[in-house]
Amino acid sequence: MTAAENVCYTLINVPMDSEPPSEISLKNDLEQSENYASNIESPEINDLSKDNLFGGEPGEERLSLGFILLLPLLILKKGDVKSKTEALKKVIIMILNGEKLPGLLMTIIRFVLPLQDHTIKKLLLVFWEIVPKTTPDGRLLHEMILVCDAYRKDLQHPNEFIRGSTLRFLCKLKEAELLEPLMPAIRACLEHRHSYVRRNAVLAIYTIYRNFEHLIPDAPELIHDFLVNEKDASCKRNAFMMLIHADQDRALDYLSTCIDQVQTFGDILQLVIVELIYKVCHANPSERARFIRCIYNLLQSSSPAVKYEAAGTLVTLSSAPTAIKAAAQCYIDLIIKESDNNVKLIVLDRLIELKEHPAHERVLQDLVMDILRVLSTPDLEVRKKTLQLALDLVSSRNVEELVIVLKKEVIKTNNVSEHEDTDKYRQLLVRTLHSCSVRFPDMAANVIPVLMEFLSDNNEAAAADVLEFVREAIQRFDNLRMLIVEKMLEVFHAIKSVKIYRGALWILGEYCSTKEDIQSVMTEIRRSLGEIPIVESEIKKEAGELKPEEEITVGPVQKLVTEMGTYATQSALSSSRPTKKEEDRPPLRGFLLDGDFFVAASLATTLTKIALRYVALVQEKKKQNSFVAEAMLLMATILHLGKSSLPKKPITDDDVDRISLCLKVLSECSPLMNDIFNKECRQSLSHMLSAKLEEEKLSQKKESEKRNVTVQPDDPISFMQLTAKNEMNCKEDQFQLSLLAAMGNTQRKEAADPLASKLNKVTQLTGFSDPVYAEAYVHVNQYDIVLDVLVVNQTSDTLQNCTLELATLGDLKLVEKPSPLTLAPHDFANIKANVKVASTENGIIFGNIVYDVSGAASDRNCVVLSDIHIDIMDYIQPATCTDAEFRQMWAEFEWENKVTVNTNMIDLNDYLQHILKSTNMKCLTPEKALSGYCGFMAANLYARSIFGEDALANVSIEKPIHQGPDAAVTGHIRIRAKSQGMALSLGDKINLSQKKTSI
Repeated sequence: MTAAENVCYTLINVPMDSEPPSEISLKNDLEQSENYASNIESPEINDLSKDNLFGGEPGEERLSLGFILLLPLLILKKGDVKSKTEALKKVIIMILNGEKLPGLLMTIIRFVLPLQDHTIKKLLLVFWEIVPKTTPDGRLLHEMILVCDAYRKDLQHPNEFIRGSTLRFLCKLKEAELLEPLMPAIRACLEHRHSYVRRNAVLAIYTIYRNFEHLIPDAPELIHDFLVNEKDASCKRNAFMMLIHADQDRALDYLSTCIDQVQTFGDILQLVIVELIYKVCHANPSERARFIRCIYNLLQSSSPAVKYEAAGTLVTLSSAPTAIKAAAQCYIDLIIKESDNNVKLIVLDRLIELKEHPAHERVLQDLVMDILRVLSTPDLEVRKKTLQLALDLVSSRNVEELVIVLKKEVIKTNNVSEHEDTDKYRQLLVRTLHSCSVRFPDMAANVIPVLMEFLSDNNEAAAADVLEFVREAIQRFDNLRMLIVEKMLEVFHAIKSVKIYRGALWILGEYCSTKEDIQSVMTEIRRSLGEIPIVESEIKKEAGELKPEEEITVGPVQKLVTEMGTYATQSALSSSRPTKKEEDRPPLRGFLLDGDFFVAASLATTLTKIALRYVALVQEKKKQNSFVAEAMLLMATILHLGKSSLPKKPITDDDVDRISLCLKVLSECSPLMNDIFNKECRQSLSHMLSAKLEEEKLSQKKESEKRNVTVQPDDPISFMQLTAKNEMNCKEDQFQLSLLAAMGNTQRKEAADPLASKLNKVTQLTGFSDPVYAEAYVHVNQYDIVLDVLVVNQTSDTLQNCTLELATLGDLKLVEKPSPLTLAPHDFANIKANVKVASTENGIIFGNIVYDVSGAASDRNCVVLSDIHIDIMDYIQPATCTDAEFRQMWAEFEWENKVTVNTNMIDLNDYLQHILKSTNMKCLTPEKALSGYCGFMAANLYARSIFGEDALANVSIEKPIHQGPDAAVTGHIRIRAKSQGMALSLGDKINLSQKKTSI
């Protein structure tokens, strides 16, 4: 059933107690209604005095079952409107709970049906819907004739609400004998003055025609004439929807007559027209030329919903570049104009789907600049998807324009007040420009000067991305090295982060190749280090900062007015001690005094490289010795500082060893050390970048292979014009698919596999010998879990108030309590329960089924259910992140779960693949790093939940060779997550699935 076939009803909400009426509440009702009992003609009730209504000893009075059932009837007969309303609600609850109330029908007809109160009438609609209307042999009860007459009068009532609600009620009637006398009144409602009555009359005629066509055989013609003359948008929508499903030819005839006026229709009617055009063209492709112009016009509709559906329909009906361009332009306008970020993300996904089609990609490349307009949205997720889409679509034709826009966006972020999202957005822009420059080297010269200004940014993450980009650019593009070194020297003194400072030192030491550049680097280092020797200069500063004398300052004399009106003077002399102002230290000096001597080790390496290179470039021995001596002096003064008590933290032994090694290399200046420092380091970087580029190309190749449609030589060619109508049904219906997706019933290809069918998700809750058998199908749809519980009465008794009681453990929440029901002997029923999921962790649903046995005096019976375990894997999806992001998250996440490897697998790679499959995680370690065999393996894994929670894992495994070739894999898996539940749940999942089961 499609969306249009689901007739929309107004739900009449009746306040219902969670439990059936209690004895105490019924006693109170009795006290209020005792004065009615004397005039009741019913002998059953007249025999019930207060003395015989209660049984048991004094203080243990219990209401007899007869009175519990008859008390509402008593109030319905003699109570006022308010009492009758409450009594009618209780009657409805009793009937829903399976109670049989004798003589109830005539009581309602005589004392309640004639009332004109609107609340009573609403409740009566519910009552007539649930009450049995036929005898056990299937014949209509005679009393229903009176009910039919009452509703014929309501269909002619002057109040439009009563007419309309009655018409909606008639949509639910399944008895043709009741509907037949009402047909003239229903037809007459089509001409009522109020639109509420007319549109419900159309719905009533539609459902009656669909269920009992013989009652109104001329319904399509009647509704067509009604549609031609109708002016109200909602009435026209309902009428047109009926024609679509009842008589499609008439619907097409009507659309043909007014196809030029479609843009002036209301949005609800336009949506139905879009659905009709899609279905007609889907079933009969020859009709496309007739209606595609109408779809084009609807792209200009004022309703965003209509534009969205029209664009989606246009893409499915035509693959012409003009159609794709018009639909994509419509999507882009929707993203820009809509304020809801969820809408923006959904429409962006549709654009990304368009891009996946090879034929559409070139059309979208011309719209890259329009897509970049979406960057005006402040939401980070929208910006991230937009930049990724633009990067996928960039080509040599539009890369220059793209880079100009991105440069402007980067400059804008520098002028905006610092915010977490601003920093992350800047990172995204830097990475996008990085990718553009790698793919299109001609753009690097324009990008690098702008980005290098951000090396001095307070946001270390954005500066680190810039530094990574600069490092790759200076290695790949020889012609840009001079420019990069020049810009690096300009911003070097302004760098605030020690991590960025280390990277900048390495780049300058590695790529300064001329004598002038080397001298400039040494100058910048001396400037950043300050006065040397560091220890002596710092001690002098400490001693020279104390000034004991006070300075006297003279300020202006203030005149104050006293309460008496005279002037009072205040002394203008004020004594003040000058505040102790710390002198600004040079950046490198500040890092060292803070105890960060790792930067000193980097500095020693840089000084060694440039000194060795300077010796090779300059022939004069004096200059060579002078430069080398200056470099060694800097290293020696840093070693002296590290051993002193001035830094906050002393220098580490590793850093001492590194600086000492560099001093020894400079003192000897051997050719071997020169090759290691000035050649091998750069070769290592070159190998790393080459491997990274090769990996990116491989991943892009895999993506392109997925997108390319492979056609075998012997595949049949299908001609749309020659396709039979019954063969067209096999094609996917987009409206049906979207409806199924919204309901969480997305059809998957894996469903054809018996192991992936619904039977695999059925959980048995009770035993076969229990009086009530129950089993549940657990359907997980992102944030919702739907339990479809089958309950079977295996006894020969009627089970009343059979209730499924559920409770949850973990971050699960039961949305609503399932309603009680009555089960006949050996009967069965389905009960649905919805559970909301708030976070990614293993949850448990447990509970029981309680019921009463009809006619038994015992307490309620209870059957305990087995636990239902919710699998964490339903919420975890593979994801990717950079190495820097992985390390940052690894350092930030506080919950760690260490799992010991306990498996029967003997191959390291097989074990890793098994863990990846079991946990839905993605391996971030490149395949090249994992290839080969050396007896041990280390890999980083990453996944993200649908709730945005990150999960990290580090696999460190080895194969104990000394135990023989059949020895099992050993080692540990460390899991880190932000929440404890995520870390523990993933650990439990790995523990359960470590051992490979033999088939």
